[in-house]
Amino acid sequence: MPDISVATLVMLCLAALVAGWIDAVVGGGGLLLLPALLIGLPQVSAAHVLGTNKAVAIVGTTGAAVTYARKAPVRVGTAVRIGLAALAGSMGGAFFAAGISSEVLRPVIMVVLLAVAAFVVLRPGFGTAAAASGPVGRVRTVTAIVLVGGGIGFYDGLFGPGTGTFLVLALTAVLHLNLVTASATAKIVNVCTNAGALAVFAYQGTVLWQLAALMAVFNLAGGMLGARMALSRGAEFVRGVLLVVVFALVAKLAFDQWA
Repeated sequence: MPDISVATLVMLCLAALVAGWIDAVVGGGGLLLLPALLIGLPQVSAAHVLGTNKAVAIVGTTGAAVTYARKAPVRVGTAVRIGLAALAGSMGGAFFAAGISSEVLRPVIMVVLLAVAAFVVLRPGFGTAAAASGPVGRVRTVTAIVLVGGGIGFYDGLFGPGTGTFLVLALTAVLHLNLVTASATAKIVNVCTNAGALAVFAYQGTVLWQLAALMAVFNLAGGMLGARMALSRGAEFVRGVLLVVVFALVAKLAFDQWA
């Protein structure tokens, strides 16, 4: 582990805590965690920052997924099938990441996020209805596995920011889940995307394991707290946090692109 001051270590642990909370509620914790690692560790490579971020995030995401699965109406079987496709997709994305320019992807993602924000604002009832209790149709399930799992999983390994948010929105739209159930399902899928990308980074030797282990403790606490708050406060709370995170993601991507 590189030499890190106590103040920097405290900052990174607090960032991990808050990022875990954000990620559990609606996704997008990397919006905070990645910049914090870049600021706190200017002496290490971007690959080590990305690898360490995945090692931290997978712990908090797993804690949130377990908390949700115990109390939310999650179809675990469907989530696992989507998650396996997401794992394969994220591994593929991580392998291709070195050859893709983020300057090309950022404007595209910003347009998509702004469209998402407009959709959520113009449709106040989106994701607030009760989750459907009947079986999910085969077409919707296959669509979720291919597009939500494989597609967003590939994006997570390739680029990353906002993966959890995209998962929540896509699962709500494709499977007609409410936002709380979609957040719960997204956590299970997100564990798989993190695992796939982390496997590649670990193989490449770009993970600061000691630092990641310490930050992961705080990320886990934030993730479990965020999941409990989302469960207790309901879909309207998640919808409000979703809009804040979407606009913050757009601002961050715009800053990275043009600042």
